Amino acid sequence: MSRRPGSRPHGQIRRSQLITSFGPGSMMDLPNHSVLIGGLDSWSTGGDEIIEPRLVDKLKELFDPPLQVLKLYAPPPDNDDPTAPQTGITAWQFPEWFITQDVDSDSNRGTVRSRMLVHRRMLTKGKFIDDSKKKRSVVPVRFVRACRNGHIGDIDWYFFVHGAKTDCRRQMWIEERGTSGDLAEVWVRCECGKGERNMAQATELRESLGYCDGARPWLGPHAGERTCNEINRLLIRTASNAYFPQLMSVISLPDRNETLREAVETVWDFIGEVEDVSELKYERKKAKVHAVLDGFKDEEVFAEIKVRRGQSAETAKSIKQAEMETLIASKDELGDDKPDGNFFARNLPRDCWDAPWMNHVERVVLVHRLREVMAQVGFTRFEAVSPDIDGELEMGVRRASLAREISWLPAIENRGEGVFIQFRKEAVEQWASRKDVIARGMRLLAGYEAWKGEHTGAKKKFVEAGGLLPYVLFHSFSHLLVTAVSLECGYPASSIRERIYTIPDVGYGVLLYTGTSDAEGTLGGLVQVGRRIHEHIRNALEMGELCSNDPVCAQHEPSNQHERRFLHGAACHGCLLISETSCEQHNEFLDRALVVPTVDHLGIEFFSQGDS
Repeated sequence: MSRRPGSRPHGQIRRSQLITSFGPGSMMDLPNHSVLIGGLDSWSTGGDEIIEPRLVDKLKELFDPPLQVLKLYAPPPDNDDPTAPQTGITAWQFPEWFITQDVDSDSNRGTVRSRMLVHRRMLTKGKFIDDSKKKRSVVPVRFVRACRNGHIGDIDWYFFVHGAKTDCRRQMWIEERGTSGDLAEVWVRCECGKGERNMAQATELRESLGYCDGARPWLGPHAGERTCNEINRLLIRTASNAYFPQLMSVISLPDRNETLREAVETVWDFIGEVEDVSELKYERKKAKVHAVLDGFKDEEVFAEIKVRRGQSAETAKSIKQAEMETLIASKDELGDDKPDGNFFARNLPRDCWDAPWMNHVERVVLVHRLREVMAQVGFTRFEAVSPDIDGELEMGVRRASLAREISWLPAIENRGEGVFIQFRKEAVEQWASRKDVIARGMRLLAGYEAWKGEHTGAKKKFVEAGGLLPYVLFHSFSHLLVTAVSLECGYPASSIRERIYTIPDVGYGVLLYTGTSDAEGTLGGLVQVGRRIHEHIRNALEMGELCSNDPVCAQHEPSNQHERRFLHGAACHGCLLISETSCEQHNEFLDRALVVPTVDHLGIEFFSQGDS
């Protein structure tokens, strides 16, 4: 946190948390204060620049209008030298309303516990001095107002208590009139005797907190937006829905396009005049051409020929498509095997993992070394916005800004390892075309439609495009495998992350990986279990067949209005749900009935009992 030269900071935090839990606009409790983390304009520029062109190109397009120049920087490090230039991050005190810690009890009112509600301007050296000259310690009030656009501010307590604009400025009290802590038992009253309300009305009555004024206090004074006018909603400072960072990440890969360009350049004299893919196939039969272009598809070679001729612009690939194409390249090794390398992977020979239940698996790749770069673009409140299955954030989504003018974004780089499993494309397509599987997909889709009805304007790109079934299949399989692998790999399940690849034109696969900003993500545990991945897959499949909540879990109907688990099929905390730090879709779009047989005996599983 920012400080005067020669003084100690008010608090410290891990750098990686500054783009996740406690990024710009988030609320945080320090030892003596409650604060709002300041925007990028108030960060010192002490962090190192992070180079990742593929991520930067994607991030530029998310802004309106698209940015011409954008850089990524790591959060500023702490500097223990008091004489060194100031580093750190400014944090603004928030909220400005407090309640006294002393409880005033009234024997005539039973269990009522009353605390005075006071503004920061009423404090003297951090204490409130009441009418009897008694100094009272105070703590920040836990209720604030916010809107769906990310704006936030203090509640107008006088307006809330009286139900309308008022000139009354008498002392207000917050009272707990029960022992459950329910909002209906938390009352706010004014000493004038003309107004009191319980906090449940702040959530039940549509306009009880008024309309949003567009306040963005994390960006400093006079940084509000005047065009909001959304209805304010009650927000509890420490609630899990108070802050959702919007993150985009890529895995640094060997430049496959550069390799392709060099290969085409080498044999240009042979293929430079081809007019279509059939002519290219004929030229590739020549020994020299075949040797140079081995590992590249005819279509991508011909596309590169057209780009070289200037006949077409190079089509931008999605984040996951580029990663998938690299991971499934036919070479036995990818990248450089050196300590400071960004990526190194080896194909695991089939005879090391071949088994009856692995007949749908085409390739296993041990990723010995990888580098993930993760950047924060903005944030939302109340509801999270996840990247789609291509790893892209939706354009046009209203996200709260990290700065008044964006010229750079905060990012971190993680080093780690992983294991990638590619599935046979024809097996997935054949399974997805079965009538009973399609019928299950309609039931999942009905749940999604019910969810969308409660989230106006929200949609998931892969559901709208018809990619629901393959994604739910491999997403559910990934969760089962994370749980099974974590028992032996040495990493806790919360440290293992997933990337699900369901790209019909390229293929289907699952990457489990781990990564940290230090060496703890490269200890070799995932690579080691990858050498026996067939055993772990079998364990995962057996674990998924029975849930401790069956038959309730297996027979759950996604569109059920009473259970309100619209994005789940056969999935619950007893079987599929894992740490949200591991899941790329916040534990949504899961159904183990697509993966393995359940007690409901639907017969739609991708991994059938006959495979084992």
